[in-house]
Amino acid sequence: MAGFFREVARRVFAQELKDSNLASRDESDQYAPQYVLTPTGAKVNRIFFAGTLIEKEDIGTDSEYWRGRISDPTGSFLVYAGQYQPEAAQFLSECELPAFVAVVGKTSTYTTDDGNVLTSIRPESIQQVDELTRDLWVLDTAKQTLERIRTIELEADQNSKTAKEHYSTDTAFYRAMVKKAIESLKERE
Repeated sequence: MAGFFREVARRVFAQELKDSNLASRDESDQYAPQYVLTPTGAKVNRIFFAGTLIEKEDIGTDSEYWRGRISDPTGSFLVYAGQYQPEAAQFLSECELPAFVAVVGKTSTYTTDDGNVLTSIRPESIQQVDELTRDLWVLDTAKQTLERIRTIELEADQNSKTAKEHYSTDTAFYRAMVKKAIESLKERE
């Protein structure tokens, strides 16, 4: 009997997630998990990130449906929470801005009429955190991103090969993104 398991929540900077437009399912079943393959080869179904909640808005018409913008040193993530994410929606409705937050959620893609792919996150949980927690997330995400960049340069696995082929990944660009993220921590000292 197959057991239930949760996908690992990947750590990816906002810029890399924004650049991602390759979505896939491992199986043809409509309930199979959807993945987003990032330019550095991260295969993301669930994501863990930390940043500063800088905007929130109730965009619902019939019921509350919250949109939040959470920034990290490379850009921002959009999260959407409504009746199916009640704890996250309540957090967004009550949280004072700005606030350091940590989020675990599912990635979701939407293709616009003109063919652009937009990626957003449906939060499973949002927690207020301190600045140190956010800074540690930046450092850990930088480390993991650099590891993926090395893997893509070596074409060491199928995800890195697929990402390099699809995105023509400019590893220098993503190395610079990581450097910018780390330098943003030093600027505040």
